[in-house]
Amino acid sequence: MSRIGKLPVAIPAGVDIKIEDGNVITVKGPKGTLTRKMADDMNIAIEDGQVVVTRPNDLKRSKSLHGLTRTLINNMVIGVTQGYEKTLEINGVGYRAAKSGKKLTLSLGYSHPVEMTDPEGIETVVEGTNKIIVKGIDKEKVGQFAAEIRTKRPPEPYKGKGIKYADEYIRRKVGKTGKK
Repeated sequence: MSRIGKLPVAIPAGVDIKIEDGNVITVKGPKGTLTRKMADDMNIAIEDGQVVVTRPNDLKRSKSLHGLTRTLINNMVIGVTQGYEKTLEINGVGYRAAKSGKKLTLSLGYSHPVEMTDPEGIETVVEGTNKIIVKGIDKEKVGQFAAEIRTKRPPEPYKGKGIKYADEYIRRKVGKTGKK
């Protein structure tokens, strides 16, 4: 039995979950609404204030989807109640971020500023000039947009310059030494 898949997902107060045919799940909460189509061969049911996911058989595919389906539903519930956020830090002389409307402008040492527009359902907040917070209710979209921002200038191992996640550790390398 899947350790994660067998756990029920508690439905907090103020959250409404609808399961339509074809395993389309709609989760409505105080922060918004999320809809997602789950795998057809999973059995999803609401039993006394909890969402229970069961698998029809013990095939490898069913076992794989069991925990995944439960986690996706749980992420939707957390998203519409608390929301998700990722924090990015910019390190480097002259590297900075600015926000105007829905446009995020990054100065990353290139000959031109890098401009990015917030996708729908995602909000970016710039604190100071070197901290970017990506917020939203969909965990997948928040993580994806944060990763896209990071790819504009990933951190390098010698001086640590670039855009990194706040909780990311950069393994540093020793630079070249002079020949004697």
